[in-house]
Amino acid sequence: MYLDFYGLKNKPFNITSDPRFFFESVTHREALAALLYGIQERKGIILITGEVGTGKTTLCKALLNQLPPEVKTSFILNPYFSHVQLLQAIVEDFGLQVAKKNPLEIVKQLNTFLLEISTEGGNAVLVIDEAQNLSARQLEQIRLLSNLETSQEKLFQIVLVGQPELTEKLNQYNLRQIRQRIFVKCNLIPLKRAEVKEYIDFRLKKAGETDIEILPESLRVIYEFSKGIPRVINMLCDRALLLGFVKETKVFDQGIFRDCIRELK
Repeated sequence: MYLDFYGLKNKPFNITSDPRFFFESVTHREALAALLYGIQERKGIILITGEVGTGKTTLCKALLNQLPPEVKTSFILNPYFSHVQLLQAIVEDFGLQVAKKNPLEIVKQLNTFLLEISTEGGNAVLVIDEAQNLSARQLEQIRLLSNLETSQEKLFQIVLVGQPELTEKLNQYNLRQIRQRIFVKCNLIPLKRAEVKEYIDFRLKKAGETDIEILPESLRVIYEFSKGIPRVINMLCDRALLLGFVKETKVFDQGIFRDCIRELK
């Protein structure tokens, strides 16, 4: 609705996880580096945690975009499956056709696939988003999958991505075996106050912005309301652009943002 008015090519503050709009804050940059390191060095299980809205899924998609073609990937967005269905979803996302839908045959087929990739000098990565929803049985299944290896290296790397509850779950005594196999850990934190302006400017520039002006007083209001959570910043700024379009202004003072905050509360 407002794209033409502002001269934008895309909506800058969509809440969808678009890797084109991946903003490398200090912790996001560290997390991406940790992921690439863990995969390259074949560390096995990698853990990424962060509060709701901190950009975990966008980070995952940015990671997948940076991996070379010889790294095969399976990306499970939401693991609401039984442990058998989870196995099936993993191998199917790797592009395999499941002949027999029982755990033994699925793992056997996966192992053969991974061995072929390894022989050709490639690697494989499994990314499970919303991993806090995995049951203890599913996490044990993940641990068993991490056992797939040659005498020299892991056959594929497993990235568990989830909210802080995932760490709490992994701290349970009965899950100590998988916890001990996590060699790379990183926790995403909200943006710092100084990063909020950088984040907003980055997304506007990516969307093709030319002359939108968000006044310094507004940045304080945005930070206080959002607490530095990117998804909340997106919701607020998108609403502000709509209100600015209605008011026919491209200058955003704190009054516009306070009006939007009242609507969002």
